[in-house]
Amino acid sequence: MTIKETTLEALAFTLGQEEYGVDILKVQEIRGQDPVTRIANAPEFVKGVVNLRGVIVPIIDLRMRFGMPVPAKGAADVVIVLNIANRVIGMMVDGVSDVVRLGSDDIRPAPQMGSAFETDFLLGLGTIDERMLILLDIERLLSSEELGLVERLAA
Repeated sequence: MTIKETTLEALAFTLGQEEYGVDILKVQEIRGQDPVTRIANAPEFVKGVVNLRGVIVPIIDLRMRFGMPVPAKGAADVVIVLNIANRVIGMMVDGVSDVVRLGSDDIRPAPQMGSAFETDFLLGLGTIDERMLILLDIERLLSSEELGLVERLAA
């Protein structure tokens, strides 16, 4: 996906104090957190897998993937179930707010941070009134290497 598209509908979700957005067309469903089965030797951000109507779905903790502190137990985690490149992956977030429609004028390019900070997975920054959404390219965020790993874990 490129920013040049005329509109983007994004599912807005929160991690800590920040608001993020992911292309609504990649979202399969939104669920509460189910108990996960931990997989030995998986990266720390892979919480485990769940059985979702017969499909084994790896669950990624997006806070951990971003190196953010994990809140105390009991936080209201939500799982956004995504369909990425014909793979189903769950992404744990703090909460989901709404679906927003962004025109090309509402999306600014991601800032270039040099090599100090990885920004390849950012589509840009969406602005709606006083809100700012960090728009994620979810396929790039879960790089092909990580998707391969996730696929092996789910097998």
